[in-house]
Amino acid sequence: MLFDLEARFAKDVRERGGAAFADWFAEDGVALNNGQAPLIGRVAIVKGAIWDPKVYQLTWTPTDAQMGPSGDMGYTWGHFEGHSKDAAGNPLTTSGRYMTVWRREKDGNWKVVLDAGANEPASAGDCCKLPNS
Repeated sequence: MLFDLEARFAKDVRERGGAAFADWFAEDGVALNNGQAPLIGRVAIVKGAIWDPKVYQLTWTPTDAQMGPSGDMGYTWGHFEGHSKDAAGNPLTTSGRYMTVWRREKDGNWKVVLDAGANEPASAGDCCKLPNS
């Protein structure tokens, strides 16, 4: 079930961009992104999720999912990629891991209560290079 929710969430975001991303959050949802302050509450998430899918494409694939014992909360985690272009038009890709926490609301719909992502670490050879002299 959580894999199905995640697939519908990803498809909606692929088609509609940031507006779709924000639509899936609960009113008290939280979004955590690398190097940015937390976005707390759906209003803040709506203001922060303003990308157009023609300019930025966010995709992700869940690796695992776990439903809580009560059946009204669960989480998914997996790999994400963000695709855009720099000012010169060159392709840019970011990638990393994400976790989404889901909650079934009183109306029976499932909403995201926490979405967190962390970019992939630098490649082993990239972390400690000294500038050439």
